[in-house]
Amino acid sequence: MATPIWLITGASSGFGHAIAQEALCRGHRVIATARSHTKLSSLKSLGASILSLDVTSSEADLAAIIQEAASIYGGITHVANCAGYILEGAVEETSQKEVQDVFNTNVFGTVNIARAIIPYLRDAAAQGDGCKPALATFGSLGSWWSGAAVSLYCSTKFAVTGLTEGLYEELKPFGINVCCVEPGYTRTGFLSTNQDGGDHRIKTAKQLNVYQNTVAGSTRDAMNAYNGQQPGDVSRCATAIVDVLTGEGMAKGKGEVPMRLVLGSDCLEAVRTKCETTLKLVKEWEGVAAFADRE
Repeated sequence: MATPIWLITGASSGFGHAIAQEALCRGHRVIATARSHTKLSSLKSLGASILSLDVTSSEADLAAIIQEAASIYGGITHVANCAGYILEGAVEETSQKEVQDVFNTNVFGTVNIARAIIPYLRDAAAQGDGCKPALATFGSLGSWWSGAAVSLYCSTKFAVTGLTEGLYEELKPFGINVCCVEPGYTRTGFLSTNQDGGDHRIKTAKQLNVYQNTVAGSTRDAMNAYNGQQPGDVSRCATAIVDVLTGEGMAKGKGEVPMRLVLGSDCLEAVRTKCETTLKLVKEWEGVAAFADRE
């Protein structure tokens, strides 16, 4: 089987950095990207090629960068689109720009990378060298549950999972695996408000006192307290992700890559609870639902 060639966005920290490290340790080829390539020096020292890439760039700029990336090793077989951040704030507190920015990075950035990279993955699949291409997007526990003060972030993750379901069906005929990685709370800098000189958790500029003693206020306090205490291990997550996308290790012999990859016991519990409560809701209101049909 040919050696996987990875393109990873958001590789300066968190999941992107951990996936790049894991792939490099296996002898895979890695093109690590971030908005500023200067933050990728540690991965470069491990053997990664590095490029500056902003997922919100124009169509023309992204096409040029992806073409440059593909020319480094003669193609791209695996993509991990990890770029994203959390916006903290009640809906009323958010500005139009803050909402547009978080969707621009988390959702439209995911679309941008997919649109630019699909032709290269299709070419890789057509070569038939045994290295089945894969595209990984990033949802989260927030793809299943939303809540006060994080509804904008969770909305972006709902959207990414919905997008991925469609991509899964669109790219399957070409022999391209598509997977939405949905981690629970994982111990990265994601909840930090000052990580490596840049915010991973962006707080709304406007914060209203009226929300201080509500669920929204409790959520803010909980995120502050939970930062650095998350149960998930990002290195173990990276091992699972690389295994699943390449069919190695824990995924060997398990068949097709799953459309969703849930990671972390907390996310497992969230999924189970969501399914149970949704089925309960459907049963309770099924008469009203059926009433809407034409007689």
